Amino acid sequence: MVNFTLKQLRYFESLVRHGHFGRAADACAISQPALSVQIRDLEENLGMQLFERSARQVRLTGFGEEFARHARVVLRSADELGELARASRDRLVGRLRIGVIPTIAPYLLPRLIGDLTRLHDGLDIHVRETMTMTLLHELRDGRLDTAIVALPVSEPSLSEVELFSEPFVLVRPPADAHKPVPDPEMLREMKLLLLEEGHCFRDQALSFCNYRPAAPREGLDASSLSTLVQMVSAGIGVTLIPEMAIEVETRSATVSIQRFARPEPRRTVGMIWRKTSPLAERLHEIAAIVRRHARESAAHVAQA
Repeated sequence: MVNFTLKQLRYFESLVRHGHFGRAADACAISQPALSVQIRDLEENLGMQLFERSARQVRLTGFGEEFARHARVVLRSADELGELARASRDRLVGRLRIGVIPTIAPYLLPRLIGDLTRLHDGLDIHVRETMTMTLLHELRDGRLDTAIVALPVSEPSLSEVELFSEPFVLVRPPADAHKPVPDPEMLREMKLLLLEEGHCFRDQALSFCNYRPAAPREGLDASSLSTLVQMVSAGIGVTLIPEMAIEVETRSATVSIQRFARPEPRRTVGMIWRKTSPLAERLHEIAAIVRRHARESAAHVAQA
């Protein structure tokens, strides 16, 4: 009988993900020699080599690739057993792993996390901020419990719960504040600053303009909304941002904010989680808290 532990499987999964003993050890909060011993013991127990090792990296053997697929299933099932125990309690406690896209995280999370920890004493929140495709992958693999993204994602294995809808606004230099708000056709003719490839907000902005650049837009793409707004402040062009970002992003930038005529560009924000997650009922409770925050924030923006 082959004997190995869940801890060894987690170390194995970390090494697969990072492809480097040092980075995998850091992610597991153990020393590199300790990780090496655990991986060697796992291979000896299996009687098979899992990794090809070189001076700079490690890669899976053919057997290792097959083992990795089964290991992920085991680890996901183990996590769901823990979630089942947590979900059976009267309140949500322990670790909650939330993924959030970058065009939402800085504006929603600060107050939300404060409220969640106040309402759920003992809740240990881990936040992962990255782009939608990465969040979907990590959610399916069981590395996240839930994610806040722009809907729809249309993943059959995931539940989607709508949280709120918000408009986009135009950010332009103050000198242009008196000019008419451009329609989508006019926007296509302007120097429109966008987030770099991979951000769903970029795709939403392009969709509103019905515009698909035929060539790379050198110097017109950025990795954050903050950079886009600062570029507008410097007179480089114009951009679109979601309504929730107005207060934060205009604190240190001299820009003009203008609203589009109806039908204005909008996005729908929601929470997603695995349909098999035992935490579903608790995640619905968290979704209700997010909705309340969204209503309060929208009211505050409207009064500003």
